[in-house]
Amino acid sequence: MAILLSEDTRILSQGMTGWAGTHHVAGMIEYGSNVVAGVTPGKGGRRHLGAPIYDTVAEAMRETRANASIVFVPPPTAGAAMIEAIEAEMPLVVTVTERVPVLDMLRVREALKGSRTRLVGANSQGVLAPGVCKLGVMATGSERAGGVGIVSRSASLTSEVVAQVTAAGLGQSTTVGVGGDAVHGMSMRECLELFLADPETDGVVIIGEIGGVEEQEVADYVAGARPSKPIVALIVGAHAPRERRMGHAGALTFGEGADAAAKIAALERAGVRIAPSAHLVGRTIAEALR
Repeated sequence: MAILLSEDTRILSQGMTGWAGTHHVAGMIEYGSNVVAGVTPGKGGRRHLGAPIYDTVAEAMRETRANASIVFVPPPTAGAAMIEAIEAEMPLVVTVTERVPVLDMLRVREALKGSRTRLVGANSQGVLAPGVCKLGVMATGSERAGGVGIVSRSASLTSEVVAQVTAAGLGQSTTVGVGGDAVHGMSMRECLELFLADPETDGVVIIGEIGGVEEQEVADYVAGARPSKPIVALIVGAHAPRERRMGHAGALTFGEGADAAAKIAALERAGVRIAPSAHLVGRTIAEALR
């Protein structure tokens, strides 16, 4: 059983007719995902990649019963695209776009309050339920269905950990990229809660990095909830300089608790097992499950 996705997931892509949308949605279709529509204002009535194009999300949902959206809209207008999907009551929105203006994302966060929408991203590689549905831009080939849930702020490390978990004979229930930007939708804690409630997820891997306090929020939750499922964390950026952005817009050590050492210490105190190195995550979760 996967979280967020199922065999009933019906996908529309906002910005599907652009280069990035065309390339990645084609990969999703090849994987077997059910892409039912695209949305590009001014191009309604056309077809692209075998799916109808609509001018608005609301119209596309009404005509195709789409229940998930993936956003490939450029940064200056990505915020408006997300808000459009929220106002149309789209249940799940995944935003791949990186470096959406912070003020726009604050407006998106405000629109999410009290809404029916769960937002993953921005700057997310997406959500993958192996063999069920690919809603994102992640590489595939090493994933296998299994019992390990993965929640991550890093796309490249997710691919590495997926390969390790598969090599360990475990497989993945779902992988979720919450996004590397400083302001985004679903948090690592919210994703962890979904995995802990999923009866077919046996253990969870958390891939964190410098910047922000999401890993500390996970630690606080685990310390209070004391879940029976094993949780393994990999926190990268131990040698990153302070007050210098390292790749992701959110990977910035600024203020107390944003560095890797503070995050690792908080998680260890909560009982989370720390993978000592990026190449040992698969082995560590296998040992924890045993």
